Amino acid sequence: MPISRFLAFPGINAAVEILLVGEKFKMRRINPDYVRVVSETANRSPYFTLISMRLVSFAIGECRLEIDLGNKHLQPFGLVHGGVFSSIIDAAAFWAVYPEIDENSGMTSVDLKLNYLAPAQGGKLIAKGRRIKSGRTLGLGEAEVIDDAGRILAHGTSTLMTLPNMQFEYDGDLPPKFINM
Repeated sequence: MPISRFLAFPGINAAVEILLVGEKFKMRRINPDYVRVVSETANRSPYFTLISMRLVSFAIGECRLEIDLGNKHLQPFGLVHGGVFSSIIDAAAFWAVYPEIDENSGMTSVDLKLNYLAPAQGGKLIAKGRRIKSGRTLGLGEAEVIDDAGRILAHGTSTLMTLPNMQFEYDGDLPPKFINM
């Protein structure tokens, strides 16, 4: 069974996965064309468009999502609804872990824990996701939500289950997820 390690190299923007197969090392990184197509498709998905959420970037172990806030995000007291925070945290944890799973697998959340740290009334929510652990069947991601002034508004974690043989829904031929180096 291959042993996998993810490393970051100075001067290289994306993390590189080092696979030890037998006694040989194979290096791979996520394909930028795959990232582009998947990001564009995710951003057009019904739920993302409903809450105006955008997947700005994702790479091995990290991602960034944003929501430009409007009246539809507010609860009756004029503050951003807690469900908006939980949605962006759930998505950021997901997209931070997703790049490391096999190409023919999908994922779903099995739990979500979050802390609301400060209210928001408008502007922009920015979520930075980070992979904590990626295993064969479960992954753990975390996300921090800040406003456009850099104030921390919420933090959360999500456990994600890998679902084998689940394809990303896309009309057309998806570019390969990984590039071998």
